[in-house]
Amino acid sequence: MNIIVNGGTRGIGREVVNILAQNPDNKILVTGRNRKALDDLKAQYTNVITAAIDLSDIDSQTDSLVNLIRNNFKKADILINVAGFLISKDFMETDSSDARLMMETNFFGPAAFIRLIKPLMVSGSHIVNITSMGGFQGSSKYSGLSYYSASKAALACLTECLAMEFQPDGIKVNCLALGAVQTEMLEEAFPGYKAPVSAKEMGEFIAEFALTGHKMFNGKILPVALSNP
Repeated sequence: MNIIVNGGTRGIGREVVNILAQNPDNKILVTGRNRKALDDLKAQYTNVITAAIDLSDIDSQTDSLVNLIRNNFKKADILINVAGFLISKDFMETDSSDARLMMETNFFGPAAFIRLIKPLMVSGSHIVNITSMGGFQGSSKYSGLSYYSASKAALACLTECLAMEFQPDGIKVNCLALGAVQTEMLEEAFPGYKAPVSAKEMGEFIAEFALTGHKMFNGKILPVALSNP
């Protein structure tokens, strides 16, 4: 399978890549901002190619990214949007620059990425957007995460819209809203909190869902949480 993991240099995304790369029949394109982490992945796996991408400024990198994808993939079977960015600040202390950075990285960037990849997708392809329980309607909300949660809620709503738009093409679009997972991002938001789920465990779940979830679901926002946080 040809798989794209958007945001695979650390945490859950890195674990997703580690799992999917174990199958030599999978060819995986991994994006991220950390060039060293990307180089490490490429050195570790012969079936991984990488692209250094900053989702907050994806428009300036579109041409090079499209060329890379088309030079390596004739089609794309799976796109997993894992990339995320969090600044933990109270709403009244968050300036417009920080707010836009979170929206660009967590919503506009993944949306732009879907536009780039969709022409390569055929019937039976699967797009998986990774959001947060913070953006899941009716879930508990926390101080300092208003813009982050709003950006993730936007991506969840986009999932529902695209599932309808892409239905005639046979492309399924789903969203996993994650609860507390032991990652650097969780530590930044909730210092000292210990999550009941490891990044590796969640990575295994996401990888399996990306491969098989579209057989049962389309346009769904599925909470994946033992705790929140």
